[in-house]
Amino acid sequence: MAQEMSLALIEALMDRAWPALDREVAGGWVMRAAGGVTQRANSVWPKEEAGDNESAVRDATQWYRSRRLPLIFQVFDDERSAALNTVLDAQRFTRQSETLIMVHPGGTLPAALPGDPAIDVEISEEPSDEWLRLWWSVDGRGGDAELDIARKILTSCPSVYALVRDDDGAPAAVGRLAVVQGNGGVYCMATGAGHRRRGFGRQVLDALLAAGSHRGVSDFWLLVMASNTAARALYEGAGFAERGRYLYRQAKPQRALSGC
Repeated sequence: MAQEMSLALIEALMDRAWPALDREVAGGWVMRAAGGVTQRANSVWPKEEAGDNESAVRDATQWYRSRRLPLIFQVFDDERSAALNTVLDAQRFTRQSETLIMVHPGGTLPAALPGDPAIDVEISEEPSDEWLRLWWSVDGRGGDAELDIARKILTSCPSVYALVRDDDGAPAAVGRLAVVQGNGGVYCMATGAGHRRRGFGRQVLDALLAAGSHRGVSDFWLLVMASNTAARALYEGAGFAERGRYLYRQAKPQRALSGC
């Protein structure tokens, strides 16, 4: 893209790159649910400002309660969120998982490409069982049932999957590039506990950027926890820069009354 991606566009790309299996649009808000697997797929995306935030929050509460899920909002750090934040503050919603949105202009290939003998990165269009197990061991929450939901989320969007092995052939690091409307979102960057600080993550990132560029991707984005200084340094070193932020706001659980 010739111009910098707008935050509104990035939000829409993010929604398509990590799609909820159950979703409903109501009054400009997008309700998303996926059995509780990841905050992103089980949160409200307030795509447009609500006319009556208090009423909209009540409706959202019922929507998630009917699915036995907590009410969580993905709230972006801009002026659109001011009125909603006021209501959520009054209702004592928590603030958690502050996340940076980082972007990288397309057109510049990494020095090493997938298939280059200098690196050993496997590229595929479906996540293998090895890929899934390594990613899940780092970022997953739950067992096989939750992993099956995660697989459905991942494969609901055209994507490229990268896996790099150590010298013994064991999976060391993985990553995913979601390809949406000619743009690429880097997700699921995960390095096994015994393989960190050895450059495997950078190999995976470079391979994903190269694979995306060869598929005509114009610009890239990724999401990283604000508290993850090591990952932020990796992405900044690869040319990514902060474009925006969001956090999750969750309703505090209601304490049940004692029957005694």
